[in-house]
Amino acid sequence: MEKEVSSGRSAWRLSVAPMMDWTDHHCRYFHRQITRHALLYTEMVTTGALLHGDVPRHLDYNDEEHPVALQLGGSEPDDLAACARLAQRWHYDEVNLNCGCPSERVQRGAFGACLMNEPRLVADCVKAMRDATSLPVTVKHRIGIDRTESYAFVRDFVGTVAAAGCEVFIVHARNAWLQGLSPKENREVPPLRYEFVHQLKGEFPQLTIVLNGGVKTNEQVAEQLQILDGVMLGREAYHNPWVMAEWDARFFGEPPSDLTRAAVEDAMVAYMQRQAARGTPWSHISRHMMGLWNGVPGARRWRQVWSDHRLKERPAHEVQALAREALLPATMA
Repeated sequence: MEKEVSSGRSAWRLSVAPMMDWTDHHCRYFHRQITRHALLYTEMVTTGALLHGDVPRHLDYNDEEHPVALQLGGSEPDDLAACARLAQRWHYDEVNLNCGCPSERVQRGAFGACLMNEPRLVADCVKAMRDATSLPVTVKHRIGIDRTESYAFVRDFVGTVAAAGCEVFIVHARNAWLQGLSPKENREVPPLRYEFVHQLKGEFPQLTIVLNGGVKTNEQVAEQLQILDGVMLGREAYHNPWVMAEWDARFFGEPPSDLTRAAVEDAMVAYMQRQAARGTPWSHISRHMMGLWNGVPGARRWRQVWSDHRLKERPAHEVQALAREALLPATMA
């Protein structure tokens, strides 16, 4: 992936966040049917899983997913370097280091958000990864740890890691509370501090600064892009994927598209049929597209059909036919 897209804008202008148990290769294939240019991220993959586990299971993806970035979880520079080499061997477009996940499992492994307390270690990790690969090495992090809210903390973290050669920082604009909150609560309870992210861009204008957290509409995206280099959406893109249908034309300079939700669903059913021939049940794929018809009359019934366990033995195209009966005829025109 080049640093800049063809329009001259940052390649990180719009992206979909790495989300555990959600952004697998089936989800990313679905998102790619809606936007051609947004950067897509894998779920976080730990260095241990790659160095001691089934590499193809963790790294396999569809060629259509490009540009696609691999997010790694780990804190040992040598292990991260080895995994960065794997990312290049598997032709990913970027390798990203997770310094923002607050889950207890990640804390036990001494990586994720914990790493923000050790900026020099993160710098060593980034340097080792950069030495191991020609891919962009990026960092995703929070603005702080626990309840201490200090711009100086995140400023010094970014400055230290940037000195090791990192040029792209994806900033979740909330603190990570390592005690007392679940991962879900950590996405909602700590207050958003967009001003900290804006300050980072002002203080480090040479760096690519991407905002993550709380953005739900394309109007909010456009507002943040007046100040920052990029915006990353997470849960909103997953639950309301049609928000991405405007992205290519509005934010990447593509001609307006006549893409329809029905065409996306058709493409996904064709994909399900190809995957079924490889032994993957269609239900492993359909779960990611439950938000496709959100806001359209009949969407609730459509979701119920695709989620009906009694239909799982039927081929995907038959389930689709039943699901579409729930939508208003005008919708399919």
